[in-house]
Amino acid sequence: MMNVRVLFFGATADETGNRFVELALDENSHAKTAYEKILDRFPQLKKHRLLLAVNQEYVASDSQLKDGDELAIFTAVSGG
Repeated sequence: MMNVRVLFFGATADETGNRFVELALDENSHAKTAYEKILDRFPQLKKHRLLLAVNQEYVASDSQLKDGDELAIFTAVSGG
């Protein structure tokens, strides 16, 4: 098992009522696995278009996670 800290910003923090949660994952898990677990735990996030970042870098959902990583989940915003 490995542990990942999931950080919430902006609307995601408002929706979940949390700034972060700890998530236990199987070794060799990917960002998508963590994302799906977060959506199971906080289904209200499904209505948002979300972006992922690992250790402060945008990532694709197939990016592999390591023990101790920080996964940030936040809403995509568009300029205007």
